[in-house]
Amino acid sequence: MTAAKPRIFVSRKLPQAVEERLQRDYEPHFNPDDRLYSGDELIAGAEQSDALLICHTEHLDAGLIERLPGHLRAIANFSVGVDHVDLTAAKARGFVVTNTPDVLADATAEIAMLCMLGAARRASEGERMIRAAEWNTWSPAFMVGTQVTGKTLGIVGMGRVGLVTAKRARGFDMVIHYHNRQRLPSDLEAGATYHETLEDLLPHCEFLALHCPATATTEGLLNSERIALLPDRAIVVNTARGSVVDEQALIDALRLGKLGAAGLDVYRNEPHIDPAFAQLPNTFLLPHIGSATRETRDAMGFRALDNLDAIFAGSEPGDRVA
Repeated sequence: MTAAKPRIFVSRKLPQAVEERLQRDYEPHFNPDDRLYSGDELIAGAEQSDALLICHTEHLDAGLIERLPGHLRAIANFSVGVDHVDLTAAKARGFVVTNTPDVLADATAEIAMLCMLGAARRASEGERMIRAAEWNTWSPAFMVGTQVTGKTLGIVGMGRVGLVTAKRARGFDMVIHYHNRQRLPSDLEAGATYHETLEDLLPHCEFLALHCPATATTEGLLNSERIALLPDRAIVVNTARGSVVDEQALIDALRLGKLGAAGLDVYRNEPHIDPAFAQLPNTFLLPHIGSATRETRDAMGFRALDNLDAIFAGSEPGDRVA
């Protein structure tokens, strides 16, 4: 008699190739309409499932995790960041939690460079002008932005994405400085200058790219006091998580001209972002698409399924975070 396949509750619509593999190896409950489920709906789905496969759009706080059924084996995340899951509460309940590292670095670093270039060269202003048929002149003073080539880039968080961003930025002859929890080996530094503290790093940053994880210690990391340490007209790029920035401090610095521009792919309370960002002319804004390539989204899904395969085979998953 064939053993029943494990039941997987899938919170969002996944790439076709990932859903096909799920259909082959598991008994999945799909979300074909890609609807954002409520907490009650997640609990109801978990009651009928052996594991959850969720995204960063699902917030599993301690209260919701306490309501999950005890038979649940795992919470597999279709994401690298796991700040949307209370890992301490999940561990206390005995749920295995996994994520999808290693496969997003190239795609997210591409978006970091896009944000950097878009903010520096006033791409949003120019694009809006073209679409509104308002471009009617050219002059030496027209749409003058900031050159990226040869500038100093400070990177906060020199993990996988930070390292690839540094590599891409060197293609623009940028000089790399960084702050990390610990200094990298010299071969990974590749000539970058290490700063033991963030306060030490910031005065050097004509451009600042945030690539640190969202944790209790990085909450509001870039605040008004630290923005004040940046050179005047510096450009800030955030493709990490919205929570690492004090958004009101960032908006004030952009409005007052302390910062030259900002390129953002992530926000607090997304998708309900502070409307002030859209009203500022010196912002380049994207809707959290750092990993949004066909290749990367497939790889994320396959990584999540590799972890589930290991769990249901009785092995330790490669990407366990709790």
